[in-house]
Amino acid sequence: MNAMTPPIAARSFAHVTDWVFDLDNTLYPRECNLFAQIDTLITSYVMDVTRLDLEAARALQKTYYRDFGTTLNGLMHRHEVNPDHYLGVVHAIDYSPVSAHPELVAAITALPGRKFILTNGDVNHAHAVLNRLGVSDSLFEGVFDIRAMSYRPKPLREAYDGFLARHGIDARCAAMFDDLEKNLRVPHEIGMATVQVVAGPGFAHEQVDDWELGRTLEEHVHHVTDDLAGFLTRLP
Repeated sequence: MNAMTPPIAARSFAHVTDWVFDLDNTLYPRECNLFAQIDTLITSYVMDVTRLDLEAARALQKTYYRDFGTTLNGLMHRHEVNPDHYLGVVHAIDYSPVSAHPELVAAITALPGRKFILTNGDVNHAHAVLNRLGVSDSLFEGVFDIRAMSYRPKPLREAYDGFLARHGIDARCAAMFDDLEKNLRVPHEIGMATVQVVAGPGFAHEQVDDWELGRTLEEHVHHVTDDLAGFLTRLP
């Protein structure tokens, strides 16, 4: 399957001058399970901080992820965790599962206007992923990461407002691509075109909760695709 039928009437991208991409499970396929490595390290981190057993720590981790936008945000609020230490630990992973994707790079390169990354990860992690994908240093205008957000992550409104202000972006002339539908609510509300990038049919993983794979018919998701490169080459 290349691009699925939009849940609402198809919307043109002809007006878009700024293209904004999430990183994890968006620019690389969820199926490569890169984020599963991070997820495992986060669980261990929560266990160390809270002294909970594996099952309880994992439940708390997912609660924080759902309710605070990131597990880090929950740990900072509830346990005064040092964010730099946390980010260094949970991104100490093997990036080899991310394969070069020349078709995606070509599709993003061909988009008219500026391209950005808006990620709840950090900039070093983003560059490691981009290097594996085969992205040149000049393709994206900037990476707005969790530190640039002052650790106040998507889907909080201030994460988007800070990003748009930093780069002088008119939301009404921008498009947002993200794997989590909840991260597309604010973009829709402020006038961005929205695209949810999802895993292929039948994907399941013991470390991934159902809500992380959720799709919706609500109006804040304008388009859904499980093939980002294909979608970008056939924009409505």
